[in-house]
Amino acid sequence: MITSGTTGDRAFPTVDINADLVITGGGLSGVCGAITAARQGLKVVLVQDRPVLGGNASSEVRLWILGATSHMGNNNRWAREGGLVNEILVENTFRNPESNPVIFDMILLDKVTQEPNITLLLNTAVYAVEKKDEATIGALKAFCSQNQTTYTLTAPLFCDASGDGVVGFLSGAAFRMGAESREEFGEKFAPSAEYGELLGHSLYFYSKDTGRPVKYTPPAFALHDITTIPRFKSFNAGDFGCKLWWIEYGGRLDTVHDTEKIKWELWKVVYGVWDYIKNSGNFPEAETLTLEWVGMIPGKRESRRFEGDYMMVQQDIIEQRTHADAVAFGGWSVDLHPADGVFSEKPGCNQWHSKGIYQIPYRSLYSRNIRNLFLGGRIISASHVAFASTRVMATAAYATQAAAMAAAICKEQQVLPADVFHKGLVPMLQKRLQQTGQHIPGLPLQDKEDLVQTATIEASSELVFTGFPGTTFTQPLQLSVAQLLPLPKGSIGPMVFHADATEATTLEVELRITSRKGNHTPDVTLEKQFIALQPGRNCVPLSFNAVLDDNRYAFIIFQKNPLVQLHRTHKRLTGVLSVFNTVNKAVSNYGKQTPPEDIGMEAFEFWCPQRRPEGHNIDLKYEAGIPLFQAENIRNGTDRPVGSPNAWVADWADPAPQLALRWDAPVTIHHIDLFFDGDYDHPMESVLMTHPETVMPFCVRNYRIKDAAGHVLAEVTGNYQTHNRIRLSQPLTTDQLILEVEHPSADIPAAVFAVRCYE
Repeated sequence: MITSGTTGDRAFPTVDINADLVITGGGLSGVCGAITAARQGLKVVLVQDRPVLGGNASSEVRLWILGATSHMGNNNRWAREGGLVNEILVENTFRNPESNPVIFDMILLDKVTQEPNITLLLNTAVYAVEKKDEATIGALKAFCSQNQTTYTLTAPLFCDASGDGVVGFLSGAAFRMGAESREEFGEKFAPSAEYGELLGHSLYFYSKDTGRPVKYTPPAFALHDITTIPRFKSFNAGDFGCKLWWIEYGGRLDTVHDTEKIKWELWKVVYGVWDYIKNSGNFPEAETLTLEWVGMIPGKRESRRFEGDYMMVQQDIIEQRTHADAVAFGGWSVDLHPADGVFSEKPGCNQWHSKGIYQIPYRSLYSRNIRNLFLGGRIISASHVAFASTRVMATAAYATQAAAMAAAICKEQQVLPADVFHKGLVPMLQKRLQQTGQHIPGLPLQDKEDLVQTATIEASSELVFTGFPGTTFTQPLQLSVAQLLPLPKGSIGPMVFHADATEATTLEVELRITSRKGNHTPDVTLEKQFIALQPGRNCVPLSFNAVLDDNRYAFIIFQKNPLVQLHRTHKRLTGVLSVFNTVNKAVSNYGKQTPPEDIGMEAFEFWCPQRRPEGHNIDLKYEAGIPLFQAENIRNGTDRPVGSPNAWVADWADPAPQLALRWDAPVTIHHIDLFFDGDYDHPMESVLMTHPETVMPFCVRNYRIKDAAGHVLAEVTGNYQTHNRIRLSQPLTTDQLILEVEHPSADIPAAVFAVRCYE
């Protein structure tokens, strides 16, 4: 029994926790940073002021996770982020194909709690910073409202992934809020005062069909005249959640300290919108709908941005500038919204895409004046215009993974964040990231520690692509379509395709490539042909005179012609796909980007895949054969298609595909890393959108690893993850390893991006 007493010196309990790294903010960025650091051996405290993890991706907000893949609506092929971002999205697609946000909460909690090096503090808000000196954080003070406990969190290193930059702000880190002028960085897209300097918050809601009539009485605070919203006619009974991202407000206010005021305005709009849908009489289809869920907290886009040793600007994104200290990449559009949000007469967003993905430098991931503070999530060092792209969750989390890996190097080398750059440790950071699946554009992994680099590699077969085997089917050429093919350096061999025509017609065919290596925007036309087709089936030879200066992707483009049906195939292949010149309004893709001349953006066409089960390859024959799927690719240091497939692919007919790694003398192996094809082209949105399959169809499901004596070292069935690490129970000394894999299906041959072995 506890009695009250009358003492006047009561206090809440206090708990002191000492760690190697304290991460504030449990959104996707904080989660990916915490797991990355913990797996590198750091003791991590992850502090989250909400009851669940995920931030804007959690069930409290319910925004889908996206990054460079952009709903497959841009030209960034195979651009889904790697490392923990990829692992989590793949896991969610496997466990949660219905995209239930509550299940996604559980997946994040499961991932974090499986790491023994992470101390997770939920419902715990950081409210004070203790400084060792003017430029060094000593500890954080945090309070948990649920257990009425105050925490003192001490560490040599801190990472602020809180979104609003609470630790950065309290510690005195240099920051900015609002937009820069055009003149400061020469950014032509810098917004005018009329457009506004801040992006607002959004609040989402879900509806549910009960199967019977449902009445709705709005609260007194609901917005009564929805016609004050310029886009009120855009509302319909079927849209909900992230699809109504443009229910946005607050860009003219202080997006930190006015958040509660902004939330109330958004509640007024949401409940007023639902009143309009239910009671205006304009939506009879809504009679049986009920308001199932409304967000309790708004999803924040923008507040403080902190200054690092380098500030990213518009030109970094659009020009795809290279940085010697690149550690991550982005690829979302430069996506600015009018500050007046839902009450603006202007379009809800203003998205302009780059022709490809861009590098994010390490110097943007730590504070320029607080020596032991890393910047994570959306607060990294970027101008307002550059932030418009780097702010999205997958990009923000990908950069935070790099900061977390840098923290591990800081501990090992006894240095501070800026020292990683200034003392020449960036190559070490880049290599460590790449070893965990972090793709850095333009930078292949150079890994002398990888024993596979000195092995002789033999494969049971290597695909030489001459065409897709099996039967074909036809589809009308209602959209212009291109077969994206990896071609070897030199002359382009003859091709053959089949087309059925309902009457005599002319088919326009083009050969295009990209102006920049590594991009997948077909902005250079090498040749154009006009081919006469006769009624019925046409077997058409196709020859081009162009000579390629390197191994690279080429676009064989068939311009739309409703009189023509092209022969397609159900077969699919790692590093090969079809793309379409089509519209995706979700990401401001109208088939072609045609910006005004004075905003610093480029004009080009969009050629994008279709989601499976659509998006079939064209039944194109390449008689000379494309020999770019060799076993040697498993050690080339690039673990996804870029300018080439970068994968070993077994022949379609190989009954038992296998790789043999042989060394001249025995080597000792402690662990083995395998990288399979988890389809980096699929965006894997975390909520609302369902997916055509739970396991990517290119992914090797079943495999075995054997030693020289034929002993099975590992056998895995039902794999669905991209990166598999096989830790041997004890070090193995051998001069041979055999990797046996099974084809994922009859329609898709087995593929492996990388095999790495380490002592």
